[in-house]
Amino acid sequence: MRSESIALNYAQALFDLGSRGGRTEVYADLLDAVAGGIAAAPRVQAVLMSPRVTKAQKTRILSAALQDAPREFVLFLAAVVKRGRQALFSEMAHEYEKLLDQKLNRVRAAVTVARPVDEALRRRIAARLTEVVGKEVLPHFTEDPALLGGLVVRVGDRVFDGSIRRRMNLLRRQLLAR
Repeated sequence: MRSESIALNYAQALFDLGSRGGRTEVYADLLDAVAGGIAAAPRVQAVLMSPRVTKAQKTRILSAALQDAPREFVLFLAAVVKRGRQALFSEMAHEYEKLLDQKLNRVRAAVTVARPVDEALRRRIAARLTEVVGKEVLPHFTEDPALLGGLVVRVGDRVFDGSIRRRMNLLRRQLLAR
């Protein structure tokens, strides 16, 4: 079984647990924090992946780090470690995020702009994308000066390219075709 499928199974189990307790968003934040913390700390990652450290020790380390977390969440992490799947925390967090987005009727969009945009423009872009897509859009902005102007938006497998670079390429093709 591929790691994505395994991560999805674990994410679905945690999501179901969170849904029953009304903690889906809390669990999303916690799982993201665990995955991010492990990825950001190579020493922690080395300990969690080391075959020299027992699964019980790994579970104690995670439990101690998450003393204030809900008990069910800590037990979930212990089950993941017990089955040797701690390398998949990042993928689980990603899959969980997708499940939560589906539940909350929202999508994530990659928005590429030519220059930095202020917060007001970011909100206007997000509002307009929400109108067009029909779901709440959570944009992630990046900059690419090669666009020259305008923006490129990727929502799932749909791409909306309103860049000046694309318009100039179209104009060049039309002129060369004559």
